[in-house]
Amino acid sequence: MNLSAATFATVMNNAFEKPLEPPFDPYANDINYLLASYVIPYVGLTGYVGANPKLQSPTSRKLVAGLLGVESGQDAVLRALLYERAFAKVYPYGITVAEFTNKISSLRNKLGKRGLKDEGLIVEPIQGAEGKIPGNVLVGDQYSLSFGRTPEEILRIVYGTGKEDKPGGFYPEGGDGKIAKSHLRHHFNKLGV
Repeated sequence: MNLSAATFATVMNNAFEKPLEPPFDPYANDINYLLASYVIPYVGLTGYVGANPKLQSPTSRKLVAGLLGVESGQDAVLRALLYERAFAKVYPYGITVAEFTNKISSLRNKLGKRGLKDEGLIVEPIQGAEGKIPGNVLVGDQYSLSFGRTPEEILRIVYGTGKEDKPGGFYPEGGDGKIAKSHLRHHFNKLGV
């Protein structure tokens, strides 16, 4: 996985649909680091939720449930720390932490191409808990259940291309798993490679 500052700068530029000046640096300060950390764990969490019902083996289900627990904990801690700073301005952009999370979540929804499965820290009250509050520390659907994503949706997001067969982003060479490789073969076949 490519966790370079340039990759995070590209993600933030894509989230805001314009280059941020100066380029976003995930290591510049605590808030930037938390925002950069927000980019990844939730995507994994939704992937585990989406995968678990399709698994046949009890051993595989146990493993995914364990990983889901860890990812959920990471996401909850990150979101809580960011929520405490929701209305703080991110230096030097003058944009609130909440707006950053909303833009990142919108980008992940756009890249995943399967509707609303991601929400930032502040939402319309109808999307909040019990349809009544705008605070959104824990993301869930109308039944307070975690959203799930398919492997293809995950690849579209982590590649940053919106295509499961076009590597980029955090995996410029493509993923190394069976599903990712099957899509990469399709991509290279189209290119005649």
